[in-house]
Amino acid sequence: MAKHITQHLVLVIACLVLVGCMNMPTPPSQITGSYMSTLNYEEFDEVRLAAELDSLTRREAQLVVAQEQRIKTSKMQAFWWGFGEGDGIEASELAIVRGQKEAVLRAMQAKGYK
Repeated sequence: MAKHITQHLVLVIACLVLVGCMNMPTPPSQITGSYMSTLNYEEFDEVRLAAELDSLTRREAQLVVAQEQRIKTSKMQAFWWGFGEGDGIEASELAIVRGQKEAVLRAMQAKGYK
């Protein structure tokens, strides 16, 4: 009888661990950039492209921190409630910003800038 109870207890714990992993936010390293056209940057010169790239890089860093905080909060929520927060606006914006950075870099490359 004790063996039967132990097996059920192990099964319940395993289920709780799996449920706790539900709806967890995506790690920032796994968020890829959304495709963005370089047309927005056609009229930009080298200085403006560099400034835009710098601005996007700073915003990306802020969003990575926000996504990591969301993961941390979600882990705590999953511990207590059995489910996480999932991705929010941070993940969507991070994908957009990364896509914009890629577009700026392509525009710089097309114009022969570093």
